[in-house]
Amino acid sequence: MSESEILSVLREFLWGAVQISMPILAAALIVGLIIGLLQALTSIQEMTLTFVPKLAVMLIVFYMSAGYMARVIVGLFDSQVIPMIAR
Repeated sequence: MSESEILSVLREFLWGAVQISMPILAAALIVGLIIGLLQALTSIQEMTLTFVPKLAVMLIVFYMSAGYMARVIVGLFDSQVIPMIAR
C-alpha cells in the first residue's frame, strides 16, 4: 500500500468524521446563539442555562441522526476498508 493510498483513505475518513459531527455541532451552535441572545437581553448570567438546553438538543439531534451516521460509517467501511482487506 503506497503513501498516496493511505492519505486518500485518511482524507475520506476525516471527511466522514466531519459529516458525522456536523448535525450535532450545528445544533449546539444554534442553541448556544439563541441562549446567548436570551441571556444578553435579560441580563441573566447562569452557566447551567446554556449547558442544559445544549445538552438536551444535542441528545435529541444525535437520536434523530443516528441512522444517517451509521450509513456514513458503513459506507466508508464498504468503500475503503473492505477493498483494502480484499487486496
